[in-house]
Amino acid sequence: MDLLLRSDENGVATLTMNAPERLNALSDAMLAALHAAFDEIAEDRAIRAVILAGTGKAFCAGHDLKEMQAGRQSPDKGAAYFADLFARCSALMQRIQSIPQPVIAQVHGIATAAGCQLVATCDLAIAAEGTRFGVNGVNIGLFCSTPMVALTRNVPRKNAFEMLTTGRFIEAAEATRIGLVNHAVPHDQLASETRALADIIAAKLASAVRIGKRAFYEQAPMTTAEAYAYAGAVMTENMLNRDTEEGITAFLEKREPAWKA
Repeated sequence: MDLLLRSDENGVATLTMNAPERLNALSDAMLAALHAAFDEIAEDRAIRAVILAGTGKAFCAGHDLKEMQAGRQSPDKGAAYFADLFARCSALMQRIQSIPQPVIAQVHGIATAAGCQLVATCDLAIAAEGTRFGVNGVNIGLFCSTPMVALTRNVPRKNAFEMLTTGRFIEAAEATRIGLVNHAVPHDQLASETRALADIIAAKLASAVRIGKRAFYEQAPMTTAEAYAYAGAVMTENMLNRDTEEGITAFLEKREPAWKA
């Protein structure tokens, strides 16, 4: 059985984590499969948006605790294993945000610890009503420090700190209210609503979306003045794009643009 499934349709790639018996945990093999898939998609100009989903009862239950326990065979090996594990996980999260295509998490069941980190990392997220989110490592004595990085870049600090220190789960409605996900929809509409969002993005000028996603993340840590200077340069680059000129001309002439990219 393939650990990760991929299907492409009309410019949208759907990646489906396929380890339902382990709640799609981010095992060593799953981390490697996801990173390889995102590397491949990044180079695929036919793909304009990505959906990340999971099979079975859950989107993703975080790291594989059985593998993590096995990595504790000795203090020295344990430290090296865990340092490598968290470095690989962090590299995956950063890769999701560095690929040119927007990535949408299609979330159901539960998204806990590194699974919640995965949702927070994706550029967009749609969740089924009743989905539960948590950074609940503190409940077993492990503070979710790496998930914290993505979480605190998505939700207000006090909400994030409460989740991190209490291990409390929140449901899709609250996750939407605090900004962890974009929309909560009935479970039977989850796939169709996620696909509808992906199709809207895939229909835009791909070069503009690529420029915009890169700029979105690069300007975030800048000062306001730095961000405006950077964004102005990005807008200039975008305006000089031949397809952008066609888009503006088509708008003024009240017709559909004939984009080449």
